[in-house]
Amino acid sequence: MIKDDDLFRELTEGLPRQGPGSTEATLRALAMVSGFPPRPRILDIGCGPGAQTVDLARATGGMIIALDLFPRFLAELQARARAAGVIDQITALHCSMLAMRFADEEFDLIWSEGAIYIMGFAAGLTACRRFLKRGGWLAVSELTWLTDDPPAGALDYWAKNYPALTTIHSNRRTAADAGYENIQSFVLPVTDFWNYYEPGEARLHEVRARHPSDPQIAARLDEAQLEYDLFRKYSDAYGYVFYVMQRP
Repeated sequence: MIKDDDLFRELTEGLPRQGPGSTEATLRALAMVSGFPPRPRILDIGCGPGAQTVDLARATGGMIIALDLFPRFLAELQARARAAGVIDQITALHCSMLAMRFADEEFDLIWSEGAIYIMGFAAGLTACRRFLKRGGWLAVSELTWLTDDPPAGALDYWAKNYPALTTIHSNRRTAADAGYENIQSFVLPVTDFWNYYEPGEARLHEVRARHPSDPQIAARLDEAQLEYDLFRKYSDAYGYVFYVMQRP
């Protein structure tokens, strides 16, 4: 019987992204920050295979610590960075975001696309603040309700799978309560979601074809398929939002 770790590997290995996003969204968020030194120190939390890490390296000329829990994602990042000619700017760090040990006020910019939910939005903003230099910036993308009255189908699903899901207004207030200012935000386009979902769904079908007789795997894959189907139906009700903010 295939183990959960093996199934996760089959579903994710080699995919271009491990969360919604695009080069355009990364650069749009980056354009909201200012006051960097010539070679800023950057921390990318939950970097995955590193599409945004490479974009940040190219755009800023900075030195980046890219942190992830999965060594194979870090290996994919390093291969991508080497191909892009920015490998000398990036240090891959195998570490849980729940166990970060950096110096206070070490970074000019902290970045996290589609991963801050692991710590929890409020807890993640608080944890990052101490590592930012005064005047430094934090940019994170987070799954967010885009309406104050979500449809029942979407509400029921996310109440079970991410009960902390809330609105843009609520998340901006959380950022202010965590001690940030100059808080800005924008909604990622639906296409950014499908940059992640489309390859993932194609891989799901491949994995299903490789394991046609295992009911436990079928049940896991059905659960994953539900998330894709739900977004097709309710993409106007929720999506990813970039939040960009500054430590005073």
